[in-house]
Amino acid sequence: MSLLKMKAKFRLGKTAVIAIPYTWMLLFFLVPFFIVLKISFAEQDLAIPPFTSLLQEEEGVIRGLSLYFGNFSFIFTDELYAATYLSSLKVAFFTTVMCLLLGYPIAYAIARTDPARRNVLLMLVMLPFWTSFLLRVYAWMGLLNENGLINNFLLSLGVISEPLHMFHTDFSLYLVMLYAYLPFMILPLYSHLVKMDVRLLEAAADLGAGPIKAFFAITLPLSKNGIIAGSMMVFIPAVGEFVIPELVGGTDTLMIGKVLWNEFFDNNNWPMAASVAIIMVLLLIVPIALLHRYETRELEGKGNV
Repeated sequence: MSLLKMKAKFRLGKTAVIAIPYTWMLLFFLVPFFIVLKISFAEQDLAIPPFTSLLQEEEGVIRGLSLYFGNFSFIFTDELYAATYLSSLKVAFFTTVMCLLLGYPIAYAIARTDPARRNVLLMLVMLPFWTSFLLRVYAWMGLLNENGLINNFLLSLGVISEPLHMFHTDFSLYLVMLYAYLPFMILPLYSHLVKMDVRLLEAAADLGAGPIKAFFAITLPLSKNGIIAGSMMVFIPAVGEFVIPELVGGTDTLMIGKVLWNEFFDNNNWPMAASVAIIMVLLLIVPIALLHRYETRELEGKGNV
């Protein structure tokens, strides 16, 4: 077989492999996204979703686009939507910070433990995924309720004289959010920490650096990519979380997921719901784009060394 034929087959195979994820993204991300985008520029109609065309036609000839911007203008002028977006970002931010503060020591401990025990510890981290997410949230409802297991246990010990109000509060919201998203922080951190060369820490100790100084000078900088990846994996889905705020959050908890549910199913206003979803996607694209730009610059910097 000639060299040219081998190169042609290699390029064909490479193209086929690359085409699979691109086709997946096209069918299950871009196409649904543009459908939602189309609905967001429509006016509310009796048909759900509205099937009105965005093209202006005269005698079968397309004259232009007919875009209705009323949904977006209403979102930017109504204080409720602004408060909802800010509340969702706040909950996602603090959830990410809590997951990082708790997940980093756990990931570090797993990465530094005996290799024979790492798989067992990682299995314990992923064990909650073997159970339905909704079932786990309902379990927390049984724990945090005023007649739940925690209050009954504390009452039986005499630690408290009356049940604690933990359910439908910010405490219960952040606690269950932390529980649900903690594995998404631990796994990326572990994958970076376990590959770190421990001889760097030994060299730092030989040069007189203490454990704390060695951590901030070596371990933390080398794990920054894991921190960024874990933070994105927690922050992005936490922004649009619906189940946890609805079941265990307070009555005044404002989240984008709840607004989307109300617009879609209570108000039957698909264009407004689509507009809310589009803005949420744009808000999430910003940190993803910044992360991609940061990683690209870092790779270019390593390539120039």
